[in-house]
Amino acid sequence: MTLLSCAIGSHLFAQNKSHRNYTTNSLGGKSITIDGKFDDPAWDAIEWADDFTQRTPIDGAAPSQKTAFKVLYDTKYIYFAIKAFDSSPDSIVKRMSRRDGFEGDFVEVNIDSYHDKTNAFSFTVSVSGVIGDEAISNNGRNWDSNWDPIWWTKTSIDEEGWNAEIRIPLSQLRFAKSDNMTWGLQVTRRLFRKEERSYWQYIPKDSPGWVFLFGELHGLQGIKPQKQLEIAPYVLGRNDRAPKEDGNPYKTGSEYSANVGVDGKIGITSDITFDFTVNPDFGQVEADPSQLNLSTFEIYLRERRPFFIEGRNTLSFDGTKSNAGGSFSRDNLIYTRRIGKKPSYEPDVEDGQYLDQPKVVPIIGAYKLTGKNKKGFAFGVMQNFTAETKAEIDTKGVKSNQIVEPFTSYLAARATQDINEGNSVIGAAFTATNRNITSDNLNFLHKNAYSGGVDFLHQWDDRSYYLQGNIMVSHIEGSTESITSTQESGRHFFQRPDANYVSVDTTATQMTGTGGYLKFGRGGGSPWQYEVGTTWRSPNFEINDIGFLNHSDLIDQWARVGFQTLQPVGVFRNINADLREYMYFDYGGNNTYFGIHGRLVLEFNNFWEFATGGSAQIKRLDNFMLRGGPAFLKPSKEEVWYNIESDDRKKISFNFGNEFAFTHNNAGFNADAWVGVNYRPINAIELQLSPFISYNRDNIQYVTTEQNNAGSNYILSRLEQHTFGLTIRGNLIIRPNLSLQYYAQPFASRGDYHDFKRVETPKASNYSDRFHQFSSDEITYNNTSEQYTVINQDGNYTFDKPDFDVIDFNSNLVLRWEYIPGCTFFAVWSQGRGDIIEPFREFSFSEIVSNIADSPSEDVFIMKLTYRFRK
Repeated sequence: MTLLSCAIGSHLFAQNKSHRNYTTNSLGGKSITIDGKFDDPAWDAIEWADDFTQRTPIDGAAPSQKTAFKVLYDTKYIYFAIKAFDSSPDSIVKRMSRRDGFEGDFVEVNIDSYHDKTNAFSFTVSVSGVIGDEAISNNGRNWDSNWDPIWWTKTSIDEEGWNAEIRIPLSQLRFAKSDNMTWGLQVTRRLFRKEERSYWQYIPKDSPGWVFLFGELHGLQGIKPQKQLEIAPYVLGRNDRAPKEDGNPYKTGSEYSANVGVDGKIGITSDITFDFTVNPDFGQVEADPSQLNLSTFEIYLRERRPFFIEGRNTLSFDGTKSNAGGSFSRDNLIYTRRIGKKPSYEPDVEDGQYLDQPKVVPIIGAYKLTGKNKKGFAFGVMQNFTAETKAEIDTKGVKSNQIVEPFTSYLAARATQDINEGNSVIGAAFTATNRNITSDNLNFLHKNAYSGGVDFLHQWDDRSYYLQGNIMVSHIEGSTESITSTQESGRHFFQRPDANYVSVDTTATQMTGTGGYLKFGRGGGSPWQYEVGTTWRSPNFEINDIGFLNHSDLIDQWARVGFQTLQPVGVFRNINADLREYMYFDYGGNNTYFGIHGRLVLEFNNFWEFATGGSAQIKRLDNFMLRGGPAFLKPSKEEVWYNIESDDRKKISFNFGNEFAFTHNNAGFNADAWVGVNYRPINAIELQLSPFISYNRDNIQYVTTEQNNAGSNYILSRLEQHTFGLTIRGNLIIRPNLSLQYYAQPFASRGDYHDFKRVETPKASNYSDRFHQFSSDEITYNNTSEQYTVINQDGNYTFDKPDFDVIDFNSNLVLRWEYIPGCTFFAVWSQGRGDIIEPFREFSFSEIVSNIADSPSEDVFIMKLTYRFRK
C-alpha cells in the first residue's frame, strides 16, 4: 500500500452519499424467545441483511467473514437476530469481562431513534454473553458507557459461527410520536483474532462524524413512545474500622451504620425524562489515584459516581473544545466533583480536644430533567442539594458543634438547538451555586456564584469543515473576605507586583469575568486534518464553585495539523501523527509561553504499537510560580517520550516507556519510567500490574515567601524528588452478571530540598542574575526546630524545612452481582493507609513496602442491595 490508498479512501468518502435501507416488519401477534437460536417462526417472515464492509484494517474492503442480521418489532420491544458467520468456529474468542468490557468477538447495534443524526443508543453483546451499552452524542464524538438500560440477549455457537438474539424495550429508547417513522441504524461486527471491524453501513475512516452517516430503518408503524418508570431503592450496611485512640471518643476502633435511599427515572412525556436520587450513596466507587501536587493549580479528578456520569454530555459546557489540548482544555462550567466534596472548613483544636470531622458533605437529594424533541431542541437541568454539615468537638466530655459547610444548592442547565439536520447547533448554559452561610467562620466562601454561556457549531461540505466557539460570563457574590480571597487565590494572584492591569480590591463584594474561544478546522474527508483557534479567560473569570478553571488571565492561540493513514502501508497497520503549536499571553500583553509539540503513533501488522513524541518549550514566563510574586522567566525546556505496547489480545501483553525532560541552564531534569503487564490465564480472569517510577530535579522549585524590612523574599531551592507507584487490578468474571474486582495503588514520594536561593531579578536575560544563591554564612539550619534561618542585613527570617516523605495506599475489593437485570448486590471492602511510621532512609522498594505494612489502616466494609421496579 502507498499514500495512493489515502486518496482512494477520500474518494470512497466522496462517493458515500447514499444511506442503506432496511425495512422491518411487525411480529403480528407472534412471539420470540430470546435463546440465541433463531428457531422461532416469526423470524421466517423477514429477510436477512448482509453485505457488510470492512473499515479496519483495510478501509472499504470486503470482510473476511460474512455477517447478517434481521429486525422485528412489536408494541413493546424491538428485536435483532445477528448471525456472525465464521469458517473457524473453534477460533472464536469467548472472553469474559464486566459490563461494558467489550472483550473478545462481539456484535453491536447503534440506533438513532430520534433520527436527529447526532445522538444514538448503542447495544453490544460479546460471544460470551457480556453486554455493553453506551449513549452516543455529538455525532459519535462522545460515548457514555455509564448509561445502563435494561435489555435482554442470548448467544450461541454452531458449526456456521455464532449467533446473538437481542430484545430491547422501546421504553429504553427515545423517539417522537409518528405514524410511520424512520430511525438511523448501524450494525457492527468485531472479529477479535484479526482485530477486524466490519459495518452494515459503510462509513470511511476519514469521515467527519458517525451518527449522521447511519443507514436507515424503515417499516416502523403503530408503535408509540413508552413512558418510562423506574424506581430503585437501596439498603446499605456499613462498618468503619480504624486504630483505636485512647481518650478519643471518635476513634473507638469500630463504628456501624445503616442507610436507605432511592433512585428513580420517570418518563414525563415521550420527550422528557426526570431522574432523581434521594440520599444517594457512592460507597462502592473506586478510590482516586494518589498524586502529589507541588504547583498552584488544582488537580482535575475524574467523576466516578453513576448519577453524575450518566447523561453528563447533555449538561457539559466545555470552556474550550480544542483537539490540540492545552492547559485550558479541562475548563468546564460544570464539574460535579464539587458536589458532595470534603467540607470547606476544618476547625482548629487545642490540647485536650478531639474533633469528629466529616469526610464528605452529604447530598440530600438531586434531580435531572432531560429531553429532546423531534425539532432538534434538547435540554438538561440538574439540581443538587447538600446538607449543612457540622463537625463535633469534644472538650473533656463536653461536646459542641461547628458548621464546616453550609446548606448549598447547585443548579446547572443546558440547552441546544439543531439546525439544518444537525449541521449547525446553537446552545446556552447556566449554573448557580447558592449557599446559606450562617456562621462567620464560613465567610471565606462565596454566597452566590453564577455562570453562563452561549456556544455555536457550524459545519459544511458534508461536515468536513467546521467553525465553533463560545462566550462565557461568570459572576460571584459574597463578603469582602471571600472576594479578596478569590482575587489572591492561585487562579488569579491579583497581588502580583508586576501586573499593573489588576489589583486587589479589599472592599469588593462581587466580581464578574468573561471567557471563551473560537476555532476553525477540517475534521474529515481527508487523511489530513487541521485546526486553528484562540481562547481567553479574563483575570476576573471565576467558575470554581461548580465548574473547573485551571487559571484565569489567559489569551492564547493554538494550531494543530494531523495525519492518519486510511489503509495499511507496508509493515504498518496504521500511522497517526500530529504537530501542535501554542502561544500564550496574559492580559498585560506579555508572551508567557511558546511551544511546539508533536506525536507519532505506529501500529504494526503484528498489532504491536510504537508511540513517541516531544516538545520544545521555547518561552516560559510563569505568572504563578512565585505564588503572588512577580512573573519568573523559566529557561527553555525540551521533552521527549516513547511508549511500546505489545498485542493486547494475547494471554500476556505489556507496555513500557520513558519520558525525559531537559531544562536549559542545567535548571532541571525529569525522568519517568513505566511498565504495564496484563495477564489473562483464562477468559474469566484478568490481572494487571502497572508500576511507575519518577525522578525530578528542579533547581528553581518555589519554597516560601518571607517578609523582612526589604519586603517580600521569594525563596527557591533545588528539589530532588523520587516517586514510586504501582497500580494493581484484578478481575474475576464468574458470569456476565457476577464479578469480583480488586484495585490497589501503593504510592510513595520523597522530596529533599538543597541550595536555597532568593529571587533577585526574576525576568533577567541572564539566568544566573534571576536569583541569589545563599552561601553557608547566609543560611543556617536548626535540627531541633527543623527550621532554616536566613541572615540578612535587612532583617533575618526563618522558614520550616520543606522536605517531605509521603506514603499512601488505597484499595477496593468489590463483589458485584446483578441478580436480576437492573437489580444489583454489592459487597465492598475498602482500605486506606497513609500515616508514615518514619521518614525514608534510602527510598527503596523494600522500605516502601515495610512502611505501608506498618502504617495503620482504615477499613470500610459495605453491603448494598438495590432493586429496580419498572413499568
